[in-house]
Amino acid sequence: MNLHEYQGKEMLASYGVAIQRGIVAQTVEEAVAGYERLQNETGTEYCVVKAQIHAGGRGKGGGVKLAKNMDDLKQYASNILGMMLKTPQTPGGMEGEGKLVRKVLIAEDCYAPDFNACKEYYVSILMDREKKRNVIVYSTEGGMNIEEVAENTPHLVHKEYIDPLVGLRDFQKRNIAFNLGLAGNAYKDFLKFIGNLYKAFIGSDASLFEINPCLKTGDDRIIAVDCKVTLDDNGLFRHLELEAMRDIQEEDPTEVEAKSYGLNYVNLDGNVGCMVNGAGLAMATMDIIKLSGGSPANFLDVGGTADAARVEQAFRLILKDPSVKAILINIFGGIVRCDRVAQGVVDAYKNMGNITVPIIVRLQGTNADIAKELIDNSGLEVHSAIQLQEAADLVRKMIA
Repeated sequence: MNLHEYQGKEMLASYGVAIQRGIVAQTVEEAVAGYERLQNETGTEYCVVKAQIHAGGRGKGGGVKLAKNMDDLKQYASNILGMMLKTPQTPGGMEGEGKLVRKVLIAEDCYAPDFNACKEYYVSILMDREKKRNVIVYSTEGGMNIEEVAENTPHLVHKEYIDPLVGLRDFQKRNIAFNLGLAGNAYKDFLKFIGNLYKAFIGSDASLFEINPCLKTGDDRIIAVDCKVTLDDNGLFRHLELEAMRDIQEEDPTEVEAKSYGLNYVNLDGNVGCMVNGAGLAMATMDIIKLSGGSPANFLDVGGTADAARVEQAFRLILKDPSVKAILINIFGGIVRCDRVAQGVVDAYKNMGNITVPIIVRLQGTNADIAKELIDNSGLEVHSAIQLQEAADLVRKMIA
């Protein structure tokens, strides 16, 4: 689950992480009130108007503007609110449709009064699955795409691996601050900053924190000017206050609908719809679709309690994608009975009607023989298979 910048900053601040202060607004009038409030509370002369969408690179698409007066603020807030913002990370990139901006963050100017004395850094925390450790990735080249920095100047990207059972040690904090070239009060402030940031990462069950830029101000304070926060969905039951921050308007509507049905669904860019029980089998199914010359259009795990109703819901989700040319159903009946799934397929086909894409069904396990008989005797354009390779061959034939 992704958070908006303003939500991520609120969460970081609750752990004592210093942030760029700001006020979220949904209208120009709220933006004006936010600017006036910031001026009174912080003394900031300028403010930054930031589009709030779940995508990075907002500045490249015109979604981040520096307002030097009230007239600037009104113009930028009016232009950004309601725009379809295109960034390298929105669907389709800079050539795609973009994302609708519904909110802006009116933030203080942290670079005043001495812009030249400020320095931007890059700091992120995530889990390295290969090493089974958390890792802090950091660089002196903040404000830039870290991928470009890693490719062109890899020696400027540093990593500090952290044993999750031990936590971030003091010597590791000092090592990071030293590699960033910090000294004096900035050095001391960074030790506090990185310590609280790691506490927030662990305490919120996050899978990613990205602070870019992490700013050293002219008076040697360390603050998060921007932040990207991704939370682990599996840990949200422990953080109901964070789960309440979910903005479903920023998520794929089909994936949101799937969650309401209890289905694990991820939309992909392919032409073969998949319906599988079990994540491992789903991955193997997508692999064999790829090897057969197709491309998976989705990841869809109906789980171990699939019944006729859930199968029909899964069908409807898959068929919402106009690029789907065939559907492969691959079920291994352990907990779930194959005949129940088969009945669900037949019922869904009859209830929905007008299904024009071919459907290939492979059912193995409990009551698989009964399931095959149900499919074969249904009189519907549903093709059954026994072996996975046989199903893949049918997929190749149907999408040719």
